[in-house]
Order: sequence, then structure tokens, then C-alpha cells
Amino acid sequence: MKLKHKEKIDSVDVITGGLESLGYICNESLATAVYVACQLEKPILVEGPAGVGKTELAKVTAEYLGVPLIRLQCYEGLDEAKALYEWKYGKQLLYTQVLKEQLGDILRGAEGLAESVRRLHQFGDIFYSKEFLEARPLLKALWEPNGCILLIDEIDKADQEFESFLLELLSDYQISVPEIGTVKAVTRPVVLLTSNNTREIGDALKRRCLHLYIPFPDAALEERIISVRVPELAADLRTRLVAFVQGLRETDLKKHPAVSETIDWARTLLLLHADQLDADLVRNTLNVLLKFQEDVERVQPDLWQLLNKANR
Repeated sequence: MKLKHKEKIDSVDVITGGLESLGYICNESLATAVYVACQLEKPILVEGPAGVGKTELAKVTAEYLGVPLIRLQCYEGLDEAKALYEWKYGKQLLYTQVLKEQLGDILRGAEGLAESVRRLHQFGDIFYSKEFLEARPLLKALWEPNGCILLIDEIDKADQEFESFLLELLSDYQISVPEIGTVKAVTRPVVLLTSNNTREIGDALKRRCLHLYIPFPDAALEERIISVRVPELAADLRTRLVAFVQGLRETDLKKHPAVSETIDWARTLLLLHADQLDADLVRNTLNVLLKFQEDVERVQPDLWQLLNKANR
């Protein structure tokens, strides 16, 4: 891959430091996956709970490597037209009208039907050329001259048929467009696919990718993350905050608080000029951490116990 700054992917340690310099705190296994993906030109399937930094990894990696981020957000019913390309039908229609008006000049002097058809055919091919093509994220990624990060976000939300459609791209970095043939990558993109595990990803797609699982961080790593993302927060409060969140994740909840929500809570406490965790403060800000009312209600009886554990 012809990256703008190839020295940025010289080693795992270089990548670790580079991502951390942009505020993305990662462990060695994550940095190793990025390093191997860049060097071997392999896609990465990044799985894990929502909110642990899968999408953010793609954004920060693009910033670090100095290449564009091209994002395809997956959803049920996503098809080739939205992901790959569409034809500019309005432009084609306008061109047809112009061709119709010039038909006499085009056919003047033609001898017989075969000659007339030959002349018309050379114009007909133009309708299905690059000039009339509206590139969507996948095609844009293949055409990016200096490479890019292609983020195929939440692939588990797309249909299995779309997953199968991606196999050619993930294997050979090319896509077949019926009207114009095979389109190969000008420079191979670094491809990251993310999944929240809402459904099982097919074996064929997994075989084409490196696999990276990002779990919820342990207390030490989460403290490092908060110290970088919310540096104004006092160290003692940061430790207690993280301990409380870690305790919440051990509770039977519909949705456990993600790292992004821990960061939001830290910013909330900073905004409220909090210097300690007390029951009223936590009760009034639980909605920042927990996204379902039933989870908020479930935590209430255990609030003192969670606070006592966090404040040790």
C-alpha cells in the first residue's frame, strides 16, 4: 500500500505511540492488528460491544496515517446501489436529448443500416462510462489515489446477501460493474469492518479478514483513557468513577455502560464541579451512563453498595 507516510507503520510500537498521540489509548494486540493489516493488506473484522472504540479506531487510524476516511454505514436492506455506485440518470437523459437533436448530423452520409447502427453504437457506449457514474463509498475507496481507510460500519446489521457481495472486494480489492467491467483499486485501502455481534458473521467473510475483538477495558486501561480524554478531572475522582463503572458492568443490565459513556460521565462530573461521588450526584447523572430506564431502576437498590466499593 502506497501510504503517504510509510514510516508511520514501521512497527507495532510506532503505531501504538501514534494512536496514543491522537488520544486513542490501545493495547499491544490492537496495535498489532493495525500493523499486520497495513503490512499484509488484509481487512480487519473488529468485533466487540457497542461503544468500546471500534469506529473510533478507524477514524483515528485514518488521521494518523494521513489518508481519507471513507465510511459505509450498514443497515438492513442496504444494496449495491447505495454501497457501490448509481448511474446519473438525469445526466443520461439530458445526453439522450442532445443526441436526439443531433441525430441528423450523426447519420448524414451513412450508407445502409449497418453503418447507421455502427455510428450510433459509439455514442451509446458513453452512457455507461465513468462520466455518468455516481460513486458510492466502496467505489470511492477503490478510486482513492493515495489510499484510504474504508470503514464498513456495523456489518452485522446488513443482510447476508450484502455480506456475500463484499467477498470480491475483501479478497482482491476489486469490484465487478456489469456495464464497465472490473474496477481494481488504484491503491489498496485499509479496510475495517465493525460488528456489535447482533448476528453471526459468515465464515466466508471471516476467512478474508484478520480478527480483532475489543472488550470492555479493565480498570487500569480505562483510567488511562479518561486521563487522556478528560485530563482536567482530578485523579482521585477519576479512580472512583472508573471503579463505579466497572462495578456497573458486573451487574445484570440490559446494556452495560460503554467507554464512550464513561467519558461522557467524566465530562458531566467535571461540568457539575464534582469533587467526590455521592448518592445524589450519581442518582441524578445515571442517565448519562445507562440508556434504559429499567437499568436505572435495577441499579437503584444496589447504589450504596456500588458507591461504597468505588469509594474504598
